[in-house]
Amino acid sequence: MEDVIEGKDYSFPGEEEKILALWDKLDAFKEQLRRSDGKPEYIFYDGPPFATGLPHYGHLLAGTLKDIVTRYTCATGHHVTRRFGWDCHGLPVEYEIDKKLDIKTRDDVLAMGIDKYNEECRSIVMRYSKEWEVTVKRLGRWIDFDNDYKTLDPEYMESVWWVFKQLFERGLVYRGFKVMPFSTACSTSLSNFEAGLNYKDVDDPAIMVSFPIVDASASAAGSALDGSHLVAWTTTPWTLPSNLALCVHPELTYVQVRDPAKAKVYIVADARLPALPGAVPKQKKGGKAADKNSRGKKGAAAVAADDPAPAANGPATADNTAAGGFEVLAKFQGAQLVGARYTPLFPYFASHPNAFRVVSDTYVTDDSGTGVVHQAPAFGEDDYRVGLGAGVISKGEGLPCPVDLNGRFTQEVTDFAGRYVKDADRDIIAAIKAADRLVDHASLNHSYPFCWRSDTPLIYRAVPSWFVKVEAIKERLLANNELTYWVPTYVKEKRFHNWLEGAHDWAISRSRFWGTPIPIWVSDDAEEVHVIGSIDELEQVAGRKINDLHRHFIDDITIPSNQGKGVLRRVDDVFDCWFESGSMPYGQLHYPFENKALFEANFPADFVAEGLDQTRGWFYTLMVLSSALFDKPAFKNLVCNGLVLAADGKKMSKRLKNYPDPTEVINKYGADALRLYLINSPVVRAETLRFKEEGVFSVVKDVFLPWYNAYRFLVQYVRHWEVKTGETFNPGLSAEAAEIALGGSSNQLKQDQSAGVAVLDRWISAAVRSLTAFVRSEMEGYRLYTVVPRLVSFIDQLTNIYVRYNRRRLRGGKGHGDCLAALTTLFHVLLTVTKVMAPFTPFICEAMYQNLRNALLVATQQQQHGSTTTAAEVPESVHWCEMPEVQQEREGDARIQASVGRMQAVIEAGRAIREKNNKPLKQPLRKVTVVHPDPDFLADITGELSEYVVGELNVMQLETCSDMLQWAELKAEPEWQMLGKKLGKDMGKVAGAIRGLSVSDILGYQQSGSITLAGYTLTAGEIKVVRVFRPPASVSAGEVDAAGDGEVLVVLDLVQQDDLVVQGQARHMVNRYQKMRKSSGLTITDVGVELYYYQTAAQQKQQGNEKLLQQLLQAQANYLQESLGAPLQEISAKPADSNVIAVEEQTIGNGNLCATFMAVIAIAADSNLAGASVQKISLP
Repeated sequence: MEDVIEGKDYSFPGEEEKILALWDKLDAFKEQLRRSDGKPEYIFYDGPPFATGLPHYGHLLAGTLKDIVTRYTCATGHHVTRRFGWDCHGLPVEYEIDKKLDIKTRDDVLAMGIDKYNEECRSIVMRYSKEWEVTVKRLGRWIDFDNDYKTLDPEYMESVWWVFKQLFERGLVYRGFKVMPFSTACSTSLSNFEAGLNYKDVDDPAIMVSFPIVDASASAAGSALDGSHLVAWTTTPWTLPSNLALCVHPELTYVQVRDPAKAKVYIVADARLPALPGAVPKQKKGGKAADKNSRGKKGAAAVAADDPAPAANGPATADNTAAGGFEVLAKFQGAQLVGARYTPLFPYFASHPNAFRVVSDTYVTDDSGTGVVHQAPAFGEDDYRVGLGAGVISKGEGLPCPVDLNGRFTQEVTDFAGRYVKDADRDIIAAIKAADRLVDHASLNHSYPFCWRSDTPLIYRAVPSWFVKVEAIKERLLANNELTYWVPTYVKEKRFHNWLEGAHDWAISRSRFWGTPIPIWVSDDAEEVHVIGSIDELEQVAGRKINDLHRHFIDDITIPSNQGKGVLRRVDDVFDCWFESGSMPYGQLHYPFENKALFEANFPADFVAEGLDQTRGWFYTLMVLSSALFDKPAFKNLVCNGLVLAADGKKMSKRLKNYPDPTEVINKYGADALRLYLINSPVVRAETLRFKEEGVFSVVKDVFLPWYNAYRFLVQYVRHWEVKTGETFNPGLSAEAAEIALGGSSNQLKQDQSAGVAVLDRWISAAVRSLTAFVRSEMEGYRLYTVVPRLVSFIDQLTNIYVRYNRRRLRGGKGHGDCLAALTTLFHVLLTVTKVMAPFTPFICEAMYQNLRNALLVATQQQQHGSTTTAAEVPESVHWCEMPEVQQEREGDARIQASVGRMQAVIEAGRAIREKNNKPLKQPLRKVTVVHPDPDFLADITGELSEYVVGELNVMQLETCSDMLQWAELKAEPEWQMLGKKLGKDMGKVAGAIRGLSVSDILGYQQSGSITLAGYTLTAGEIKVVRVFRPPASVSAGEVDAAGDGEVLVVLDLVQQDDLVVQGQARHMVNRYQKMRKSSGLTITDVGVELYYYQTAAQQKQQGNEKLLQQLLQAQANYLQESLGAPLQEISAKPADSNVIAVEEQTIGNGNLCATFMAVIAIAADSNLAGASVQKISLP
């Protein structure tokens, strides 16, 4: 294997660039597809983004999710086609052109020409496609950009036409009016989903308006209403010229009151009377009525929005009139008011039949306003519904809608014609006041929807539209949703289910220009309708070749009427771009015109993934169209991610610059780090993530650097082993083959490992088998959020347990064969981890694999040597390798993993005791005692694992104890999380009983697994047994200390003695020489390195100095040679031809136990460094 540089010098982003070049050289993605061709198809749908903007973290997150799943699936024996897609039509594109060309109105487009306008749109559709490709590729995502699909391609558009015709022929399409969110700046309606993207807090006028009753004969209340004024409240004065009715709640109580100051009689909801200015005076703290102006600028009309009747006063009653307030005349149920007629506020639609009367509906509430809602059916969804139901309006034409597509009043509203509706509010209010119909005028600050593109206020407006009858297939939508699998599940069961359950008919048309034209040709009277479903069908009626389906290529085509009505012309509309993206499963394959068998054999798709916002967007449209066409869901499995926010919890904003640029983050830390940071976060569970750059850095520091250092450790010691033995490292082609080779044919290994395979080799092999099984199981369930933490945990165990504790073995400290076994084990563990982690972190895994592959090639060559069989191929990329298979758990796997886990708990507890008592690890201690009741664990900890506990805690002796009561008191505490739901209000009583348990009770509970307290039977896990350290009476305070994790108790002897001090000094000496080697540029692969010491005359004169140094060297000679890898000799033993490269004065110890000497490093004449350009110096 090739040598590797230190972690501190390793540039993850720089190495990733080299891997990208390697993939290009290998044509790695396409080769992966070629290699998997013929394997079972795994169908993945990629939702199309717009290319008119640059990719953000939300795109990178979803792209990472998709890449991980598809890489993994390909590695588990599937062929996975991955095509990028582009959403090319719709408002985002048109809005960019409107800004570019300063287009203000629809008429501007018509004057310019639809052909020129659409070609302008086409010109920018792929504006940032190259930037997208660069970013997606740099992220490490493998997806086909060369064979991408675009919603503007004629083939795609033709499939969209086919989808629509299928719906039409099944009776699922109709034309009607719908009140929809409407962007006056873009002259188009928006979906409810789009309308919810951009809410802002704004100040709007809030006014109360009176409507005098002129004829109450049709109402149940009759003449009792004569002379009364109904009072309605609104924050949209511009809708009042279109008022056609007033709506009350049939079951609410309404009160009739007289204003003595104005001599007028008003009717409002009983609970809303205090909102009427002056009706029920507010009380000051002193008990005096407060004037309405004490509310400041907000005013009573605004208070009507959010201020219910004060409980202290309550609504006035017929025999309880507040002093100075209004006189209460009568009360009515809302139903009694229905049918009363009133005087129109404006004359514009005074002749409208069945209008200007009171109707009722239960959507009216009494928690805001006045309980009377003014109805303008063209500008409110409920208004339109109520108007139809009450016969105020009828379906079809004739709906008063005096606002054009640019948000300006039409000539029907003569006084305000040509005015933008919001700008006209002030003058409309003035006209109402002049007519003595204004009861109150204030302002209200509230949340209001704005256009997500133009950032202008939306209005609600009735627009003629073509609809898909979603309500007619709602039960099938709900049933098909049950056939899908979502991660996380609650998004499917709650958010998406609720959205489907409340779904309304879908308005799929837009009165725009750049989009797929709706293929409907109608006669002038709209009675004869002809729907085209293919290009061939259009060519037949047009009599010419059709190469493009956009409006400016087909709008001129007419179809002769079959009913003698002249010619049929295409309707003006185009499809909503959500209809196009929902048609993606069919459009990307040009179904059913091509790929019919491929599509039908592989529908629904196996997998889709997008953000949480797509529950009301793409996921919804996919489900609607697939259910309508095939009565199937469009997908089987779905992963839904949450939203990525800025670090302050706000939406990421280019204007505010509250987030780091994704490209800069990748260039600084690497794509792997960004990928792992995003995936190992709450956002994969559809929760929000506050993006923090330091989190990406933490992945590099806490995951990648330790992992890389473990890999570097392997490479260095393999090269050291090769230099030392003169052999070429051959790990075998698999871990199993290596085990057989090492165990079955190496006499040296049998001598070195008479007890069998080393314990940590067995442990890490069991751990990697367990990891592989876990990853495969969880990935089959698409639970990425459980996989990544486990992978990260394994890497931590690999670096901090296996590599750290095995350093002596890996250096050859236990013999040649044992060293080879450890290196081989580590090799195959790292090889397995690179294959398992490759879908998640494709770059670092590829980089490691390329070097590990060199050793596999050696194994292949040696296997082929003298053999007639062909050795297994060693793929050139880790992403061509198969995912490791799940291996059957071996006998002892569970025990060794549990024992090593407990051992690590022992070591961490011992380190904590040392830190607490200021006992550095370099200073040996006499004894550690491990207390635990499990005899198997105690046998392991005193047997195979003892050397690691002793070595890591630097103690002379390890003892065990199975009787907890010798070292600890037992106390019981309730497990609150488990008992809370079970016990409810009895929790406190049972908790007290738990805390009162005696030692014998606790031991009995541990043995039997249950106990009955306060009438409840508590089982295993519901009581926490706490072990509190209590030293024996024979031990003095300060001699010992203890720590534990609640299961294992660790007791450390802290008494310091002279022989232990000497051992500590030997560790210090090793440390000093190792630092000198490193600063001299030496590595472990360098041979012929010699270590010497001497004392100057001055140093020898120091009291006890020479004697202490000699005692130290003699007593610790074996330890020093083993740790330093070479004997430590007096300078007189140095050959004349060896060259000194480092000399430093060193002092070991302190006080009376102190030695000062000169440390010397030299290189032998026959060293591999003898001719190197190392600095050679002379001895002082």
